[in-house]
Amino acid sequence: MTLLLGCLLAAGVVLIASPWLFPPRAPRPEPRLRRAGRLTTALSAAGFGAVPGGVFLALSVLTGVLFAAAAFAVTGVVALAVSAAVLGGAIPVLLVRWRARVKRAAHRALWPDVVDHLIGSVRSGLALPDAVASLAHTGPEALRGEFVSFERDYRSTGSFGGSLDRLKDALADPVPDRIIETLRMAREVGGADLTTVLRSLSSYLRSDNAIRSEVEARQSWIKSAAKLGVAAPWLILLLLSTRPEASLAYNSAGGSVLIVVGAAVSVVAYRVMLALGRLPQERRWFT
Repeated sequence: MTLLLGCLLAAGVVLIASPWLFPPRAPRPEPRLRRAGRLTTALSAAGFGAVPGGVFLALSVLTGVLFAAAAFAVTGVVALAVSAAVLGGAIPVLLVRWRARVKRAAHRALWPDVVDHLIGSVRSGLALPDAVASLAHTGPEALRGEFVSFERDYRSTGSFGGSLDRLKDALADPVPDRIIETLRMAREVGGADLTTVLRSLSSYLRSDNAIRSEVEARQSWIKSAAKLGVAAPWLILLLLSTRPEASLAYNSAGGSVLIVVGAAVSVVAYRVMLALGRLPQERRWFT
């Protein structure tokens, strides 16, 4: 009986302390779902949110097959055709990332103007939903499409929070994430200092954009050197492989090993040089 009571007492102590000893953890999504989410986010950031992920993956595979067929038809080197297949499959992903970076850089200079328009609308007495919807007509030209969709969505549903979530998914940028969450908080809990906060945010965005543009201009030579350093040896290899004797040499075991090692070194060197010249990008904390 003493042993039983001791066990019951120990079990009670463990159950009481379990919220602190074993805090609940959110289930982690499956790797396939995480990859699909990253792909959808990348497509949205590049302006291709309407493209399904399966179609994009099929396009990548098709591009890889076409590059491999072209390389094998020109050179007859199997290892070079495999390298061309990998490059062709990666080209759609690289284009999407490049498009997302270009779009983000182009929009970065427009967000302070958006904040200024919001400040003017709020100070003129417009409600927050109407102030955001007015950007479809008075905001920067490059961003009006997303705000036209927001205005249509809000007029049809009447849900300001849901329309903001869909607008945030369409923009897929950390800067509008902060603006949208500021407006959401002001809508839900009230914000007498909303214009002050927005004015400070506009000033910060302008100074950050000026500094980032200057640093990117000074470091652009690193990216140019990385691209030239990677492309030049492969162009020479492609020209050499068109000769029959070179094609036979590269089709041997030693030639295949040379191409595979060269491809690995090129990828590592390219990634290192890009890492040296890349500025830290702000993460989307409010997705």
